[in-house]
Parts: sequence; C-alpha cells; structure tokens
Amino acid sequence: MTKKYVDTSKLSVREIDRKIAKKLIVKNHYSHQWTKCTHALGLFTTTGREHSFFDEPEEKLIGAICYGDPIGRNSGASISLAVPRTAVFELVRLFVFDGYGGNIESYLIGESFRWLKKNRPDIKALISYSDPMQGHVGTVYQATNWIYQGNNIRWSDSWLFRFEEGGKWQHGRTIFPYYGTNDIKKMKGLVKNDFWVKKEVKKHRYVYLLGTKGDRKKALRKIKHPILPYPKTGDIMESEIVKIKVHKFGRIDG
Repeated sequence: MTKKYVDTSKLSVREIDRKIAKKLIVKNHYSHQWTKCTHALGLFTTTGREHSFFDEPEEKLIGAICYGDPIGRNSGASISLAVPRTAVFELVRLFVFDGYGGNIESYLIGESFRWLKKNRPDIKALISYSDPMQGHVGTVYQATNWIYQGNNIRWSDSWLFRFEEGGKWQHGRTIFPYYGTNDIKKMKGLVKNDFWVKKEVKKHRYVYLLGTKGDRKKALRKIKHPILPYPKTGDIMESEIVKIKVHKFGRIDG
C-alpha cells in the first residue's frame, strides 16, 4: 500500500494559547495529563472552505507541540558543557490527529525548530524522551535527526505497582500521596492484599542542538553523554513482574 504523505501547502504552525493546547492534550494525548509549558504551538490545516466571518480560508486545529523548562532537575545541565542549563527546553507534549499523512509529526517538529530559532534564540538545545512502556522508541525523533543518548541516564530505578490481578500499572509517584511512600519494603507493611511490582522501563533520551553552526559544533565537542545508534521497536524489553504476597498476621513474603 502506498504511504500517504501530508500536503504541507495546507498546513501552518503558530503559537496558541496554552489553555487551548491543554484542552487538546488532556483529551487526546495518551497520557491525558498536562505538564508545565512555556510555549505551545498549534498545527492548523485549511478545510477548503471560506471562514464564515472573515474573508479568508477556514482553518482547523489538528495538533500541538509544547515546550517548557526541563522537568528533571538536572536535565538542562546534562547536555553539554557549552550549553547553559537555562538555554534548554524540553519537548514535553506532542500530539497530532491521525489521517493527515504519515510525516505530519515530523513536519510539526521541523516547523517548531524554525519558530524557536526565530522567537527564542536564547534556547540552544532541546531534550525529549520516548516511553517504551507505550511501545515508543522515538521514531519521530529519529526522522527529524535528534541525537540519541540511550536509556540509562538516570540516577535511580523507578517502580510500577499493580494492586489487582490484570489491573492497571501505577507509577510510584502516583501512589505516594495515598501511602506516604513508594518504597517497596515499606509498602509491604501497608498493603493488605497481594500486589505486584516491576521496574519501570527507562525512557529513551533524545537531544537536539539549535543555535548557529558554530554553536552546534561547540556543543558537540563538549557533549556530556555518548551518541548512540538509534533503537528499534524490537529492542524494547519487558521487565520482570514480581508478586509480593501478604499473609495474615503480618508475615510477608516476596
């Protein structure tokens, strides 16, 4: 079957109100969660009709890309010795509706680069992550020439918890408010029924260098982590699931 590519002549990208982006992301992004965002850019397509109020083509919002300060405390300073921590943005959310062409996300990312270079020349590098738990290895980042740095750039392991057989996995951060901890040893004394744990598969890390050609060369010379070959979908590995058995009278195995 021939792959359908998007007609970019019908598309445009511009900054939108973050409230509009939030509504789109929370409703449609796989996470259904908002996060801190400094700039939200909307992806629009013409509908082929005239606007009902204005003498111009009607447009439809079909996607958004959001950038903000890096979520990890040390992420901004972890790219290159030549890139200040304050000169880094994280691509925190990306969503485009299906049905508009196979390369549309790549188009949106590329247009966002141009927007940032024009409107935020102080930003010299971008960072983003791809979640293997969602079956993602960062294909769209690979298509737009980001630098891949593996999935081991993290200080500690995180755990996922499941409290029912076949139930939904919950991140340790999610359960912390309910139990006051996400430490497995402490959880053993707090949970009444058997539960399951597994290590969170670490996210793939990608970076992209902005700025002038000289800026990029300097940043590459002083980059802090190795540049690695792109991962493939078949490289995703599931972590072992461990059942924690909680017995009566407080005796616990697992």
